[in-house]
Amino acid sequence: MTRPAHIVRHSLHESLVAPLRDMIVQGELRPGEKVPEERLCAHFGVSRTPIREALKVLAAEGVLQILPHRGAIVARITEEQVEELFPIMASLEALAGTLACRNATDAQIAQVRALHDQMMAHYRAGDEPAYLKLNRRIHDATFELAGNATLASFYQQVLTRIHACRFVMRKSPEHWRRAVAEHEQMIAALEARDGPRLSKLLEEHVTGTTVGIAREFIARESAAEGAGRRQGTGAASAAGPDIALPIPARRAVGRPRKIPAE
Repeated sequence: MTRPAHIVRHSLHESLVAPLRDMIVQGELRPGEKVPEERLCAHFGVSRTPIREALKVLAAEGVLQILPHRGAIVARITEEQVEELFPIMASLEALAGTLACRNATDAQIAQVRALHDQMMAHYRAGDEPAYLKLNRRIHDATFELAGNATLASFYQQVLTRIHACRFVMRKSPEHWRRAVAEHEQMIAALEARDGPRLSKLLEEHVTGTTVGIAREFIARESAAEGAGRRQGTGAASAAGPDIALPIPARRAVGRPRKIPAE
């Protein structure tokens, strides 16, 4: 019998890394919260050993912090990370915009327009959670239209670190209005296939509005943490029991959920 040319074997903890990362990226595990190991074991139907090995991988990526006698907590973004990561994200998005204008089909651009119109409807209705989900899908779609797998991979790596302060938290009314106005310009540039303009708009969107939102998020998180300490709760979310976090319906370990970007 001829042996297959390539057999890829994954350990159990490697199969857990992607779905755990997805939980963080999608806001199911939030910054500063303790990772509920016992509930994750029950959720995935595994022992603590592969869960902890997977958490070590995510800690090496900077997504989690593992604290002695506390366990793993979802990392909070800092001012230093804003300075380090957002310029990288801006450059990635700028390149994606250029490539999307060059490579996207008319049908694909029409799909992004449909997503944009849905997002605007949520904005007018004041439904920020629904707006943020569509916002994320639009930015993901730009990388899909770019047609560069390596670029998309780099984007996902950076996004994992900054997702919470970009696509999860609430914005001030001023930042929200500004972000919406910029998205109106971006969809127009995409439809016109104006690569240089879309590239510039995306870079400015990230380095301007998005950085402002991130700093607002950091300030709000710091204020909330300080208030908790004054009330005697301290860092309860980081050191508390494994009961605070709802876990969604159980997923198959070997088939991590893919975030759609249609």
